[in-house]
Amino acid sequence: MILKTLLLLIVLGLFVLLFPRLVTGWYAHGKVYTAADVPVQRVAIVFGAGLWRNGSPTPVLADRVTQAANLYFTGKVEKLLMSGDNRFVDYNEPEAMRQLALSLGVPNNAIVLDYAGRRTYDTCYRAKAIFKVDQAILVTQTFHMPRAVYLCNHLGITSLGVESDLRVYRKSSLLYWNVRELFATVAALWDVNIGHPVPVLGKQEPIFP
Repeated sequence: MILKTLLLLIVLGLFVLLFPRLVTGWYAHGKVYTAADVPVQRVAIVFGAGLWRNGSPTPVLADRVTQAANLYFTGKVEKLLMSGDNRFVDYNEPEAMRQLALSLGVPNNAIVLDYAGRRTYDTCYRAKAIFKVDQAILVTQTFHMPRAVYLCNHLGITSLGVESDLRVYRKSSLLYWNVRELFATVAALWDVNIGHPVPVLGKQEPIFP
């Protein structure tokens, strides 16, 4: 009896973790394009992905910024909304993203920074509420794309995705990111459909007044 109960709990736990991932993956199907084929939009949203101790972007974040820059240079977007965490004095994702974009040749007037994109949910919510984005291209890696597409679309932004897997990542890192994504996706579905949390807001700053 105890063994059956334990097995049932394990099955239920796996269902709770895997079902949201299946839902978001199904939802994002057909909404993800290559950089060359994605329809033109005015804004690309670039999600934060961590910094090294010296304040420079991690490889994942660097690839997101680089892919967003590619979209700008090929005329797919006019503005890059770079959203990340800046809760601490010595941790400033958006500024690190901006500096990398500038080094790649993106003009400063094409870059908009969101300093309160602490989570993917917050980034999508604030893009709509603060920056008045109605349509966007989302720039992120394959492992993160389904959750990003699901969240932004359900929070009022008609969104398409362009993946930014520009290098081969370590297998251990990919395993960690994908496992983490299972739990994050459960939280995402809860936030959108049940919890409806309100992130840090502020005055409106429309990208296109």
